[in-house]
Amino acid sequence: VLKPKNPVLGMDVAGRVVAVGSSVHRFVPGDAVMGIAKGSFAQYAVADNSKLSLKPTNLGFEQAAASTISGITALQALTTVGRLEADQSVLVIGASGGVGSFAVQIATALGATVTGVASESKLDFVTALGADAVIDYRATALADVSGRFDLIIDIGGRTKLRTLRALLTERGTHVIVGGEDGGNFTGGIGRNLRAMALSMFVKQRMTFFISSESRIYIDPLIDMLAAGDIVPAIGQRASLVETATAIRAFDAGQGHGKTVITVGTDAQ
Repeated sequence: VLKPKNPVLGMDVAGRVVAVGSSVHRFVPGDAVMGIAKGSFAQYAVADNSKLSLKPTNLGFEQAAASTISGITALQALTTVGRLEADQSVLVIGASGGVGSFAVQIATALGATVTGVASESKLDFVTALGADAVIDYRATALADVSGRFDLIIDIGGRTKLRTLRALLTERGTHVIVGGEDGGNFTGGIGRNLRAMALSMFVKQRMTFFISSESRIYIDPLIDMLAAGDIVPAIGQRASLVETATAIRAFDAGQGHGKTVITVGTDAQ
């Protein structure tokens, strides 16, 4: 039986530094930090110091722990890949999830007009994030939406590419976040590859990306968090011993925003 590549799950992390390596000069024991660490569903985790930053003082550890991966993914989707400009219109498909909740807030902070797509029970939540309009995907098919968007952030969606093209402006951009379908050959990115192939023959940009775990994105995200431009949306909390249950609930699509795994007492 093959062993898992990462025996301990988790990537987002926030807490206090216990010890540093001899070549680390950015942090000292006791610093409150946030960022990325493999195997973060644990009492102690080891992180590359280049993937950590000091936690803003206005941010609790739970909020910090819920921010980095989803936050930098949303930031890259909107800016580096989506090339968002102020006053543009953005459609966020999957607006109530981890990445989506950040995408709505970041796009709003950057001056865009945002429409969020979610289920009926989560529309109020998406509105509270700052969305200018919301769409219940069960009540209104995207093919029936009359608006046109400069940028579509497509998170875990399965909408047909021709439907999304019809929702874009003449030179709009469609960004797929994450893998969705495909067999052994395409490895779960079948629709992603079809979108890129289609983009070569039309004026609209249809693309996908793999999020970069870099400080060039972590630091701007933290600046937005420190300024209060975005606030991590925590939907559920679980103790470390409840991690497996929390993961199953996430896989079942239950809840909204981010789920936080807490370890021990408040690190503050």
